[in-house]
Amino acid sequence: MSMRGRQLDANSMYKRGTREHGFDALDKEQGPERLLNGMGKDVGVPSWKHSLRHVLVATLSSFLYGYHLGVVNETLESISRDLGFHGNTMAEGLVVSTCLGGAFVGSLFSGLIADGVGRRRALQLCALPMIIGASMSAAAKSLWAMLLGRLFVGTGMGIGSAVAALYVTEVSPAYVRGTHGSFTQIATGLGLMGSLFIGFPAKAIEGWWRICFWASVAPAAILALFMEFSVESPHWLFKRGRAADAEAEFEKLLGGPYVKSAMAELSKSDRGDEADTFKFSELLYGHHRKVVFIGSTLFALQQLSGINAVFYFSSTVFETAGVPSESANMCVGIANLLGSFVAMILMDRLGRKVLLIGSFSGMVVAMFLQITSATSLVSRGSGVYLSVGGMLLFVLTFAIGAGPVPSILLSEMFPGRVRANAVSVCMAFHWIVNFFVGLFFLRLLEQIGPLVLNSIFGAFCLLAVLFIKKNVLETKGKSLQEIEIALLPSE
Repeated sequence: MSMRGRQLDANSMYKRGTREHGFDALDKEQGPERLLNGMGKDVGVPSWKHSLRHVLVATLSSFLYGYHLGVVNETLESISRDLGFHGNTMAEGLVVSTCLGGAFVGSLFSGLIADGVGRRRALQLCALPMIIGASMSAAAKSLWAMLLGRLFVGTGMGIGSAVAALYVTEVSPAYVRGTHGSFTQIATGLGLMGSLFIGFPAKAIEGWWRICFWASVAPAAILALFMEFSVESPHWLFKRGRAADAEAEFEKLLGGPYVKSAMAELSKSDRGDEADTFKFSELLYGHHRKVVFIGSTLFALQQLSGINAVFYFSSTVFETAGVPSESANMCVGIANLLGSFVAMILMDRLGRKVLLIGSFSGMVVAMFLQITSATSLVSRGSGVYLSVGGMLLFVLTFAIGAGPVPSILLSEMFPGRVRANAVSVCMAFHWIVNFFVGLFFLRLLEQIGPLVLNSIFGAFCLLAVLFIKKNVLETKGKSLQEIEIALLPSE
């Protein structure tokens, strides 16, 4: 029994780490908290630095997601005038939602692509439609050309967002997996900020919106180039029966002393099963269906909270309230970034479930402020400040948990054999809901008004709090193999 205990300690050492946060704290803790390898040698914990650069390259896909999410915010009016559909809210909604329809298609096939060619090649592949689509949108002379370009961009976004979540989860040590995962949300926030900055001159300079689309080609090309020099996921390599290659990649990610223990931990559940043994019916009728239900519901509630309505149409909403869109949208971007940094600090300290509950609860409070601002209880002047303040609080609290956690959580909860395909199904559901929110938000705002619409969004946020309390498993600090074992159905 003592030999077995020592072996388990060695097998789990690469996933353990500090309870302090901030990267300086991580390095500091590697001194006092020491662990033994299989030979009884004191080797400590693996450094987060080895995997960080690979994570940062992968998050370029999240930057592009954020950029294309916000690029039509400041430019939509100019685009509609130049392409001849100004004042047509359905056409304006299509410019947004066609991208999301493409993302649904890309997401649906992302699992097959990621399992077929690997995580690294899949991220390179997602850059191609984003380059083509952005170029088509930039050169568009009609609404239909714009929509076709947005469809291509969306396809790349759908592949990239799902595969980036997988890649970051599988190359990060467990004790910083949440922190590394938060970089995807930070990158999304930076992309949003970038699109707002570059879009400011769109109303003053004719045709500037075309420059905004051309600008996104560069980071997509950099993503494709730099992924060539990044590691492949050891989990994918091992699943394909390439154990020697998996060991080589673990050495790059964790350092030599941790390779054997990492491989032993991986062997507990992933036994080199081939991808062709997977059937989609397992996700709908097998023992994975509960996790698929949890993941799909989390993504649906994330979108039905109304967050992307804020990102897509914040310029329109702020102008209706009499607030200059440039300054207001910049505040939205800063609030999103600030919340993302808070999430990075707290993700591996408080845990995923706590952040989700706190985040959605804060969003309920923010929506209450929004609702109050639309009633006769406050004057118009006070209502404007209350509305803007509620919107900023909503974005801040969203970025702390509801934004980054679902994709991290889902990548952690599925076993390696089905992880890519299961995440793709849940992400596809996310894009469907996202599509309809983007398509109908302006029309609903016109027909039922902000009071009723914000009440609906607030109700979904409250429902999310209740759902998370009952259904979500905490994964903080656990290896992917431990999470898989915990989720196995009882006999």
